[in-house]
Amino acid sequence: MIDSIRELLRKEAEAVMNIPVNDGYEKAVNLIVEQIHRKKGKLVTSGMGKAGQIAMNIATTFCSTGIPAVFLHPSEAQHGDLGVLQENDVLLLISNSGKTREIVELTQLARNLNFDLKFIVITGNPDSPLAHEASVCLSTGKPAEVCLLGLTPTTSTTAMTVIGDILVVQTMEQTGFSIEEYSKRHHGGYLGQKSRKLCVK
Repeated sequence: MIDSIRELLRKEAEAVMNIPVNDGYEKAVNLIVEQIHRKKGKLVTSGMGKAGQIAMNIATTFCSTGIPAVFLHPSEAQHGDLGVLQENDVLLLISNSGKTREIVELTQLARNLNFDLKFIVITGNPDSPLAHEASVCLSTGKPAEVCLLGLTPTTSTTAMTVIGDILVVQTMEQTGFSIEEYSKRHHGGYLGQKSRKLCVK
């Protein structure tokens, strides 16, 4: 089992190192900084299934680092929750296939509400319908899943998570987000205590 685990770790690490890096990251970060940090919009993330859980995690991480963000469930969006979208918001959509019906439909519904709405898409299929709707498309590199069946989202969700982390950290750098600001947003728990101690120094 030890050898098997090491091989899984190798494959996951290899997938992360093979994520395509291009100017799409700079465009995505600039879009977030301009629309949300400067124009006071918010980031609205969405995805179905496992991709939705990654989208939710990205939203909460952005919130703690100075970028207001919410998760919008694509099915609930069709039953009124689409109203969360406002002027200057940015949609961050995640779909490994880029063909997820609910997410593709969400782009159409969002366009009907605000034709000028900007989309950032994270996908394993940069030639997909969803990617073609994107203002910025970030590819995971479509890594093979380490799941024994080659089906369960495993390696693909690792890549999605890493791409989200990159966007968060690069946005923090561009906005000059400080430990003082972090402590205001993270009062409870160990991180809240640690951030307040760092502020005192």
